[in-house]
Amino acid sequence: MYILFGGDFTRATLVQWVLEEGKIEYEFRKINILHGEHRSAEFLAINPAGLVPVLITPEGDALYEVAALMLYLTDRHQLTELAPTSTDPDRGHFLSAIFHIAGDIQSEMKRFHFPHRFSLRSEDSAGVQGLAKSLVLSRLSVMNTRLAQRGPYVLGTRFSLADFYLCFWVAYLDRKAVCMQLPSIAKLYEMVRARATAIPYLEETERMADAYAEMMSQNPSGVIS
Repeated sequence: MYILFGGDFTRATLVQWVLEEGKIEYEFRKINILHGEHRSAEFLAINPAGLVPVLITPEGDALYEVAALMLYLTDRHQLTELAPTSTDPDRGHFLSAIFHIAGDIQSEMKRFHFPHRFSLRSEDSAGVQGLAKSLVLSRLSVMNTRLAQRGPYVLGTRFSLADFYLCFWVAYLDRKAVCMQLPSIAKLYEMVRARATAIPYLEETERMADAYAEMMSQNPSGVIS
């Protein structure tokens, strides 16, 4: 059985969704990152990188990096309704989207949510956050163009985990503003959010995003170490 370490304000939601979609048995262990449990000696013994989520495989291996975890689970359990196989013609476009989200959107979202980690001075955090937001919006604009050309999903008429992954970050940025500016993204978000299996996860993500934004407004110098 798998063990998933996650918690509020983490990307564990993405992995949980894949596990639930695939009806894969797992145990969930909550890590409170607001209290610094991801920096504790106990957790660092599991994952020295101090990153959440962490997935412990049935063989006992500790894996991290959320995009890798999602792809690992879909490939190992042959969840072809979520991810094209290596011989599927859609695989290339799928991987292109996944790595674009992970490398270009997710990376800037980290700067947006943790500007204090990238600032030498506390007074620079607002500038780091503002720049990160503008970069995310520009990269979402690229995705919006792709969706307009071959949508409504990332793979055309075929839903995949790339759609849920993208919508997760839309929810954590400023979903109302994004959807107003980018109509194809808005259509995708509406379609994914209407999926019965996605509703509880996106609703929870929206609640966490709103709560985190409120905490950041009260403590711009940083909420999570």
